[in-house]
Amino acid sequence: MDSKKEQALVGLFVLIAAGVLLATVFAISGVGRAGTAYRAYFKFAAGLQPGMTVSYAGIKVGRVERLQIDPQDPRRIEVTFRVPDEIPVKTDSLVKIISMSALGENQLEITAGSPEAKRAPENTVLPSKEFFGITQLADTLESLSPEAKRLLENLNKRVEELQVTVARVNDLINDSNRANVAQSLSSVRGMLEENRPKLKATMSNVEATSAKMPALVDDFKKTVKDADQAIVKIDEMLGENRPDIRASIAELRKTLTSASELVDQMGRTVNYNSENIDETLENIRITTENLKQFTDTIKSRPYTLIRATPAPERKPGEPPKQ
Repeated sequence: MDSKKEQALVGLFVLIAAGVLLATVFAISGVGRAGTAYRAYFKFAAGLQPGMTVSYAGIKVGRVERLQIDPQDPRRIEVTFRVPDEIPVKTDSLVKIISMSALGENQLEITAGSPEAKRAPENTVLPSKEFFGITQLADTLESLSPEAKRLLENLNKRVEELQVTVARVNDLINDSNRANVAQSLSSVRGMLEENRPKLKATMSNVEATSAKMPALVDDFKKTVKDADQAIVKIDEMLGENRPDIRASIAELRKTLTSASELVDQMGRTVNYNSENIDETLENIRITTENLKQFTDTIKSRPYTLIRATPAPERKPGEPPKQ
């Protein structure tokens, strides 16, 4: 009887232990737990495991349910997690992997979305931010090493150029050049001392001219005022005599119109009589040549005005011929 009682107690203990174990497994895995499941994708899972904490704005709200390689893209890890229905996960809520301490385990963090965004439905793929840890930092530094090497090489070149520049500056300010600069300054000082009276006189003239400037400005203002008054008077005169001026301008326009018509008529007349004019000019030219010949004949033989024939020739001592 005692043996059966012990066996019954042992069996009861095993059943209770199995029930506790199953309840613990269900609690850790989330099976049968109410809530909304979401998904996110990462290139690096950073040691996440099913059952790890999921927090919302720093508050623990759920656990990771599953991690698997994305069948569509093997470079990504699909993380499925579940949170209570009352957690306001929005469509623009960001999912990232964080660690609350340097030695603590990583966990999944959900950031609060914008107030105007809609509530994310069941099984929504939320946007994610990649984890940045020591490994990623080392990779980043390794990718930057060529750039850092080039930067150090450029820096070394600039240092060498600076050394050359410093050497040239030292060469420029050697003892000989400093003596030349001091001598030049002494020469400039001597020139200033020699020309100080002239400079003083020039400054005095400038001051005197400046003193006369107000009077010149006043005269200019007066001249401008007189010019304004003259313009006003001319405007008044034009306003008073405007009808007469308009009439004179109208008569002048008529005269110009008549003159233009007369010029046009003369042009037409000249065009019409151009051939007669050419003939007349030719006759005048011939007449002018005849007059020129007649004038030359009179100058060389004036007796032709009295005699029709030239005088007979005679020798000296002979009586004139009848």
